[in-house]
Amino acid sequence: MEPIVLASVDELTITTLVDNVTDILLGDEGPARRPVIGSGPRVAAPVLDLGEAFGALRAEHGFAALVTLRRGGREHRILFDTGITPDGLVENMRRLELDPRDVEAIVLSHGHFDHVGGMQGLVRELGSANVPVVIHPAAWSRRRLALPGRQPVEIAAPSRGALEGAGFAIVERREPSFLLDGALLVTGEVDRTTPFEQGLAPSHQACRHGAWEPDPLVLDDQALVADVRGRGLVVLTGCGHAGIVNTLRYVQRLTGRERLHAVVGGFHLNGPRFEPLIEPTCDAFAALAPDYLVPTHCTGWRATHALAARFPAAFLQNAVGTRFEFTAADDA
Repeated sequence: MEPIVLASVDELTITTLVDNVTDILLGDEGPARRPVIGSGPRVAAPVLDLGEAFGALRAEHGFAALVTLRRGGREHRILFDTGITPDGLVENMRRLELDPRDVEAIVLSHGHFDHVGGMQGLVRELGSANVPVVIHPAAWSRRRLALPGRQPVEIAAPSRGALEGAGFAIVERREPSFLLDGALLVTGEVDRTTPFEQGLAPSHQACRHGAWEPDPLVLDDQALVADVRGRGLVVLTGCGHAGIVNTLRYVQRLTGRERLHAVVGGFHLNGPRFEPLIEPTCDAFAALAPDYLVPTHCTGWRATHALAARFPAAFLQNAVGTRFEFTAADDA
């Protein structure tokens, strides 16, 4: 594979807007910056003696992050995923005093409901959006969960017609693509090479040619990549359905760069099907040697604890509102 030339950036900040966990007692740690207790807007609460309460950040099963990139004196903002509910993303942005109108593009990691549901709130906030949405063509697929002994449950997917009707410009890509003049890389479809990352159970199905069939690979799964000058690659995943190790190795092959500065996002190691993958995943991380590991969303508590125990110097705890600031090396 001929390496893709990825331009280095001076600073990359990833702000968690939607995640499964919130914790106002976390303090700053390394590149992780936390909201100060009492910051942000208040909400009316007449039953309290002060007449108001903190407008606390919401946690929900889903993921969304604001990626802020600085290069050559210019700053850009990209939204990666939008969470599960129509209101969670925009409400957390309001409480973090972030304006959705500053977002220049949206990248959807895949079409699952817990990563695209917040698009509805953005439509309400933005009106006529006129913002590009980068998406894999398989993300439009109708999908369902057909668990043994239960009625199948269809899971919502984004509607191309509705998004285009709201003014979003759809950018479909299976292959890798660039944003911001080569400073951000969207992986597109990820090669599957590891023997242990086999995807979802057959109960996860997609409707193709009018019939339901197993959809274990979730081929629309893609990641976002930047290179922080003098530090290495920062990789952001939604659920990592392609396998977090597959994804990282693919990114290294795509860019021709080995050094991983940070891996942030869902690693999908939760539940009985995926917990046996925790040990080989930790072994792979030992060889990949990222400076920072930030498991989120669907990683699961057993995997999160295993990563924290195995890599105490690299592990960073995530929570809604946490801001991870990755800056260029002074001598680079």
